[in-house]
Amino acid sequence: MKKLRIGSRESALAVAQSMTLVDYLKKKLPDTEVELVTMKTTGDKILDKTLDKAGGKGLFVKELETALRDRYVDLTVHSLKDVTMEVSEDIPLIGFSKREDPRDVLVLPEGESRFDMTRSLGSSSLRRKLQLSIIYPGCRVESVRGNIQTRLKKLDEGKYGSLILAAAGLKRLMLENRVYKYFDTEEMIPAAGQGILAVQGRAGEDYGFLQDFIDKESETEALSERAFIRELNGGCTSPVCAHSRVTGDEITLKGLYYDERSGRYHKGVVSGNISQAEDLGKSLADDLRSRVDKGEGSIWQ
Repeated sequence: MKKLRIGSRESALAVAQSMTLVDYLKKKLPDTEVELVTMKTTGDKILDKTLDKAGGKGLFVKELETALRDRYVDLTVHSLKDVTMEVSEDIPLIGFSKREDPRDVLVLPEGESRFDMTRSLGSSSLRRKLQLSIIYPGCRVESVRGNIQTRLKKLDEGKYGSLILAAAGLKRLMLENRVYKYFDTEEMIPAAGQGILAVQGRAGEDYGFLQDFIDKESETEALSERAFIRELNGGCTSPVCAHSRVTGDEITLKGLYYDERSGRYHKGVVSGNISQAEDLGKSLADDLRSRVDKGEGSIWQ
């Protein structure tokens, strides 16, 4: 009997996400033993610093990539938004799942039904902080780290008045009932890849058995969004973000660029054929950067 070992972070959300692939493989390959292997990553261990000070989102995938290279696992599953823009050729991203709800949401303490803007709002994301300053001028945003359950516990204990989280994570953990408000992707552009799971494997191996798990629309959207971020050298230390949507043969991409030197930011949108997905990401990035360099856009105080 063949065996496939699927690598995952050990958090409840990561396990729930990885189990979508495990369950698929058990049905697709009934004669193959499929095992989930969990591990704690550096990003899970460092909770007293924001990601930009701790070393970036790559901290959530480093140990998993090492396990893949060492053949301790055969495939790994990641939230695409946690995967760095530059992926090593020997362990490429080999597929993307169907996208879950990409929106950000506002969550209140359990039992509360009114948003109080005078209380601290928990978020460590610069992307969210910038856009929240537009939606809720004057709101006080404080850093919060940890998995979803840890953040919700801190919220319910009164350490924060509200939280901003990804809808996808709450839905995958069957916690959608905690959502107070969904932010439209127009007002709060999500992180590139938000809601998409990325499967990583080893170069040169046959992964044809994943063809029914892989979603082509998600792949097209991922390519466009990641091209935008990559062109701007964006990461967790910069609030640049992008979100796209495929409709038939067309793709529409929205992006936000922020220039740290001037404090100026600009949003934009572009549409085109899905065959141009990556080029559209690059062209929108270049256009927004050019506009900001000319002094267009707004200042983020």
